[in-house]
Amino acid sequence: MSRLSGHIERVMEVTQSASAGARSRLAASWYRSRARHGLDPAEHRAPERLEGKALDARRQDHEKFLMVATPRLDRLFSLVGQSGCAVLLTDSEGVVLDQRVNESDADVFASWGLWSGANWSEAREGTNGIGTCLEERRQVIIHRDEHFFARNTAMSCIDAPIYGYDGQILGALDVSSARSDQTEGFNRLIGAQVAQTARAIEEAHFRAAFAEARIVVSESDDTEASTLLAIDQNDLVIGATREARRVFGLDATGALAPRPAADIFGRGDGPSGFEKAERAAVIRALARAEGNVSQAARQLGVGRATLYRRMKRLGLDDI
Repeated sequence: MSRLSGHIERVMEVTQSASAGARSRLAASWYRSRARHGLDPAEHRAPERLEGKALDARRQDHEKFLMVATPRLDRLFSLVGQSGCAVLLTDSEGVVLDQRVNESDADVFASWGLWSGANWSEAREGTNGIGTCLEERRQVIIHRDEHFFARNTAMSCIDAPIYGYDGQILGALDVSSARSDQTEGFNRLIGAQVAQTARAIEEAHFRAAFAEARIVVSESDDTEASTLLAIDQNDLVIGATREARRVFGLDATGALAPRPAADIFGRGDGPSGFEKAERAAVIRALARAEGNVSQAARQLGVGRATLYRRMKRLGLDDI
């Protein structure tokens, strides 16, 4: 029995049972590919691919995403490209929007369908790095015969999801290898770099979306996630990354209703929010004036005597 025939037989055997998903995540993906999407592991058709105006329109729809991703794709490719790897960026449907590949490896990746415009969703290509990453919303490594289609078992794919400023998934970052001697240990090393680059793209996209806001970086137990909040000039939280939404109990997706940053961070305004705001404004003015009350009063547009009275009322007369 050939290697490909053996792979097809194994996939068919695993997917015969509806309880396959309980065995492992890989078995669950194989089962989805067979039962939900009606795919046959022995199929030899080429991946579906957008070209020309259809691909241009898809890229235009993701112009800002591609703009912030471009230098980071270049940086990642500079690290892995000489090892026979290609770097691909997809949209949320698994369509490849951009790629980086060495000329010497281009024919191999093109023959596999790992090329701009190709649709690598799990619904089209079964278990694969891009499609399964998007389906399961997590970082994945699909190594050689872990793929669903027998024709894809010569490749190793390492992927991480990228989320947008609204908490919705934007796409996947993929590094695929053309090396026959690619090891699982090397895949894990590449996987760490893929995850780091995906988070860098996610963070840059978030900052670009809230360019006028103050960006606050918070802590999270997930070291591979960006935990950012966007705060406007009124100290209202107007945006949060997916991980920040989880950490602070905000809506998982969609536009956020503006909320005071003090509420988000668990610091109440006390009996008088206006009094707290006034106190903060006076402290800032005094700091800018290096303690000169007359100068601070001019900044606030009030008289010196008025500022002294306010400082006393606010408990700042000993500053």
